Amino acid sequence: MVDSQCGKSYTVEDLREIVALLRAPGGCPWDREQTHESIRRNFLEETYEACEAIDSGDSALLCEELGDVLLQIMFHTQIEAEQGRFTLDDVTDAICRKLIYRHPHVFGNRVANDSGEALANWDELKRQEKQQETVTEAMEGVAKSLPATWRAEKIQAKARKVGFDWPDAAGALHKIDEELAEFKEAIQSGTGVREELGDLLFSVVNAARLLDIDPEEALHATSDKFIRRFAYLEQAAAEQGQALPDMTLDEMEALYQAGKERL
Repeated sequence: MVDSQCGKSYTVEDLREIVALLRAPGGCPWDREQTHESIRRNFLEETYEACEAIDSGDSALLCEELGDVLLQIMFHTQIEAEQGRFTLDDVTDAICRKLIYRHPHVFGNRVANDSGEALANWDELKRQEKQQETVTEAMEGVAKSLPATWRAEKIQAKARKVGFDWPDAAGALHKIDEELAEFKEAIQSGTGVREELGDLLFSVVNAARLLDIDPEEALHATSDKFIRRFAYLEQAAAEQGQALPDMTLDEMEALYQAGKERL
């Protein structure tokens, strides 16, 4: 049984036991009702919060958020264990075997003189492991649950490995112009707008990749910048005794541009 006395230093095994108790008859009604699907979003949200803790540089916060991620892993594992499909030990065994197999330059006799060669070893063995014989199969293996810009970036990178790529960002920038024109035509015609928007976004991600810019980070930074400038707009309007819903777009734009000059 889990010792609930204060001062105990809990372990991973304690966490496994706590989750099992929460899911057991007489445990927590909410925990007992959950399925993989019902807590899928929780897994994503906790992972993103852990990433935000990394960005903050706060080690104490990171420790807490990694615990939340670990709870999600333990919860999904417990659901499977209850059905007799696999346990936490099976999960641990699988990842250990994968790490050993994909690091032959550490656990075998293959050589990797730098991180590039190590990554090449990893990718080659991953393709063999997943029986991906073609580039298309490797592209199809990129998780669809990834943020769309990251999925596009990874797919494009796989095409690059066989030479299907622009030599530099110049070609990608030209493609953006081409796709933008097609997007405008689609809007005017009222057909294929969604498809052409997707093509435009894909080409922008391609340019970002060739410029070695993370498209997700770039968009997050712009979103933060927009918030700062909008906050200036809102504050300036309040100082003038104006409410935003009562202002014209031109009036708000003038304040936004003023904020843009300062922020």
